[in-house]
Amino acid sequence: MEYFVQQLINGVTLGSIYGLIAIGYTMVYGIIGMINFAHGDIFMVGAFIALIIITALGLTASTGLGLMILALILVLMGSMIIASVFGWTVERLAYRPLRGSFRLAPLITAIGVSIVLQNYIQIAQGARVKPLQPIVTGGYTLMQQSAEDGGFIVQISNMQIFIIVTTIVLMTIFSLIIAKTSLGRAQRACEQDRKMASLLGINVDRTISMTFVMGAALAAVAGLMFLLYYGVIDFFIGFVAGVKAFTAAVLGGIGSLPGAMLGGLVIGLIETFWSAYFSVEYKDVAAFSMLVIVLIFLPQGLLGKPEVEKV
Repeated sequence: MEYFVQQLINGVTLGSIYGLIAIGYTMVYGIIGMINFAHGDIFMVGAFIALIIITALGLTASTGLGLMILALILVLMGSMIIASVFGWTVERLAYRPLRGSFRLAPLITAIGVSIVLQNYIQIAQGARVKPLQPIVTGGYTLMQQSAEDGGFIVQISNMQIFIIVTTIVLMTIFSLIIAKTSLGRAQRACEQDRKMASLLGINVDRTISMTFVMGAALAAVAGLMFLLYYGVIDFFIGFVAGVKAFTAAVLGGIGSLPGAMLGGLVIGLIETFWSAYFSVEYKDVAAFSMLVIVLIFLPQGLLGKPEVEKV
């Protein structure tokens, strides 16, 4: 039981990171009906920006609690702002000029932008992995087996608490933005009918750009969490995480924010439990197999709505 609880905590932590990246995929798809395959590399760029800022600030585990909180806020804001600029640039260069073209053109361009970002970081930061010493340390013991049963200890680290709480807060904030603000109403209008939204006075271009910016900001937060949690990054992490986050978005129901987060949690739990109880080499196979099963029996995803074609 203790081992199961520990893997559950680990799976929720990993799923939270996937979920934040998946929200960017599902927001863009919900408005323009296309997948931004450069989004995973925005996540990677956000992680590198966070590493650069942390190094520049000289942040370590020995930093005082007050200074550490302030520094992490600065790192978070800095990586979100710079990653948002990258997200806006991707939309402006790769999507807006091709919005009226055939649907495959923006997809190919997005893949090209992904390759450009990977090679840009590889040239600028080097191809070697970039390590980071643990900054947020410590944790709490939740359960412990008796010595006769092996003495296994269930722990939740402060880093895991930080990731889970931050994910919940950001998910709540962005859900309220979409449900309650004028920007959210404009996004929902563009999702239903961009041409009619434009006729009603909504700036469609600005709304789509802001959607890319919001998705990039969330990807940057996920990049910071990944960096702090695993302590090592390279220029290729965006591809792997991006594919899994896209899988999470489709699994949860592409176009649904709660579905993206649910899909991320499912993928994270599958990976973690498969690695713990079976073979770690096949954890990706297990996650993608679950996606195939869901799409066969529930094509719209777990929380997605079936598309109704109006005649």
